[in-house]
Order: sequence, then C-alpha cells, then structure tokens
Amino acid sequence: MTTIDNHASRHVTMDEIVTTVIMARVTDFFGFFVYAIASAIVFPQLFFPNFDPVTGTMLSFLLFSLAFIARPVAGLLGRRVQRRLGRQWKVVAALMILGTSTVAIGLLPGYEKAGVAAPLLLAVMRFLQGIGLGGAWDGLTLQLQNAAPKNRNGFYAMIPQLGGPLGFVVAASLYFVLTGFLTDAEFMQFGWRFAFFAVFAVNVVALFARIRLLEADFGGDRAPLQSAPFRELLDTQWRPIVVSTFLPLASYALFHMVTVFPLAYALLYTDQPISNILLYQLMGAILGVFGVIMSGILADRIGRQTVLWISTSLIVLLCLSIGTLESAPWVFILLGFLLLGFAYGQASAIVPNRFPAEFRYSGTAVATNLSWLFGAAFAPLAGLVLTNAFGLWAAALYLLSGVIVTSVTLYLFQRWTRRQLA
Repeated sequence: MTTIDNHASRHVTMDEIVTTVIMARVTDFFGFFVYAIASAIVFPQLFFPNFDPVTGTMLSFLLFSLAFIARPVAGLLGRRVQRRLGRQWKVVAALMILGTSTVAIGLLPGYEKAGVAAPLLLAVMRFLQGIGLGGAWDGLTLQLQNAAPKNRNGFYAMIPQLGGPLGFVVAASLYFVLTGFLTDAEFMQFGWRFAFFAVFAVNVVALFARIRLLEADFGGDRAPLQSAPFRELLDTQWRPIVVSTFLPLASYALFHMVTVFPLAYALLYTDQPISNILLYQLMGAILGVFGVIMSGILADRIGRQTVLWISTSLIVLLCLSIGTLESAPWVFILLGFLLLGFAYGQASAIVPNRFPAEFRYSGTAVATNLSWLFGAAFAPLAGLVLTNAFGLWAAALYLLSGVIVTSVTLYLFQRWTRRQLA
C-alpha cells in the first residue's frame, strides 16, 4: 500500500485515508438519517398533535428542510472561520454545533408540555444542525481523490458515497430495535430520544480520527485543499459550480423518496407496520452499498458519464413501480435503494476535477451545499403534498423533475467539455 509522508515525518497510508473518509461520512449520515426517520414517525405526533396527521407530517417535513437551507449559510460562515483559525478548528467548531443541537433535540419537550415553543425550539435546533453540517465540510473526499491511483478514479470516488447507505443502515437498525422492543407509548415518550444521544457519542469518536487526518500534510500541491477568495470563485468558476450543483439532482431527489417518504406514506395511507418498512429499508440499504460499489467498478470501465446516463434513465423506470408502496412496498424500496446506490455513487464526482486546483476545495464545498438544498431538502414534503393532492402516482413527478434536471445538465456539461477539448 502506498504511503504518503508529511512534513512531520508521520506516515499516512491509503488505508488510513479510506477508513477515515468512510467513518466520517457514515457518522455524518447516521445523524442525518436519525433526524430524517424521526421527522416521519415521531415529530408529527410529538410536536404537531393539534393538526391532522397529514398536515402534521407536512409541517414536520417543512422543518426537515431547514438544515438544508442553513448549509449554504454555514459554508459562508465556515470560510471566515477557516481563514482565521484553520480548517481543523473550523471542522471542530462545526461538529460541536452539530453535536450539541442533536443532543438538544433529544431533550426537547413535546407540544403537550411546552406548547408552541416546542416546534419553535425544534426549528432552531434543526437550523443549527444545518449550520454544523454545512460548516463541517472537510475536503477529505478531495484528499482521497488526489491520492487515488489514476486508473481507479471511479472506484475511489465512490468510497465516500458509501457513507449514505451505511449511515442509513445504522440509523434504521437503531429505530428497528427501539420500535421492536418498546411499546408505542414507551417509544414516543423516551425511546426515540436514545437515537439522538447515540449520534453525539458516535460523532465524538469519529471526530478524533477525522482531525488526525486533517492535520496530516500529504506533501505536494496543497492548493486543492485551500479556500479561495469567494468573489473570484464566483466570477471565474460559476459554470462548474452550476454544473456541480444540478448534475446529481436525480440521485438526491431519489435519496429521500426511498428513505423518508415510504415511512410517512405507510403511516398515513396504509396498514403496514412501521417495523416492516424499516426492515425493507434495511435490506434495501444493503443493496444500496452494492450499487455504490458497482458504480465505481463500472465508472473505471465505461466512464462516469456513461454510468450517470444509465442510472438516470433507470430512475424513469423506477417511477413506474411507485404504486407498489400501497400493497407491496418492498418492491419500490429494494429497487429504489439499489438504483440510489448506483446513481449516487458517481453523481458528485464528475465535475470537481474540472475546477482549477486553487478553486477545487471552495467550489466543491459551495456546490455540495447547493445540491442538497435544491435536490433533497424538499423531497419528502413535495412527495407528500403531491400524493395528498393527486394520489401516489403524482409523487413520481418529483423524481422525474430530478431526472430532467440531471439529464439537461449532463448534456450541457458534455457539450462544454467538448468545446474545452476542441
């Protein structure tokens, strides 16, 4: 295994980079999905009991989007902190905000005890979670790509993406156990809170490994890991930022349509036990891991752009199966997770290398936060609103909108790339 020396004579192996990147991303997504699942099965009853179940869930999903709205703001604040204190302290501060707000959510009283203050406090804590998530951008994925062998870029680009399905496996497993061993009353009273406390404990452990790698000097060109002047970034790199923002939208829209939306739909419109849906999703997330790995293997053989075209086209076919959520939810869930892994595995790795080295870190950070905002923030809410107004088939329209945006962006990106080569 190749070793990379830093100026302090400490050796950092590729194994250490890979392990730390996976650990960091799994813990990030674990906390992400702990809140996401609770927003479907806990918060509508706990914080909005004075509304009908559908409206309460819509309000819960509206608060769910606040973290994504906060992420671009956090990116701008994080630039200032990084410029003054450095990348390591920026990440530490962001993760402390994330951890504190997450634990605070687990301690919040419900509407019956605190009235309207309860959902307002939840909104504040959710916004702070977004500040923590957006500010914790650490560039580890860029370090991994920079250190990867040139002929295996696709495989190494998918490694950070494993955090999505693996993080969901951990979060869903925890809820599956809690809902299985506790009564409904016990789960709503105190059981769900343990999931948020677990997030803080896991993040503290992962923080040390992440900081250790952030402090390593990998030698060579450090430009890809430096923050660039914001005005110059927008003036000169607006095109790759726009492409990087909208290219992964199909996979990001699918993200919450297979993780959060089925839980809400099962509770509101079917008699399916929530434990069954969680079990199907656990099985699906495992398939999603294989989908991510498959995307990396195929990307090195047929190219990332071809993989993205194939996965985007398959999402159209997946939309035809959304009706199975009514009576056979495992069909849509299993197929959806497998396709999610395949689409998500390479969606965000195509453009970053098109940034000049000095803009790569900042450009990728800005585009990542904007992608989550446009692609994923309102997916559960849009799916539920469309379903409530027109029927389950209409929820597929949100997925199709992501497919259209990704397809148009990929087409324009290929034309732009050909002009650059010419």
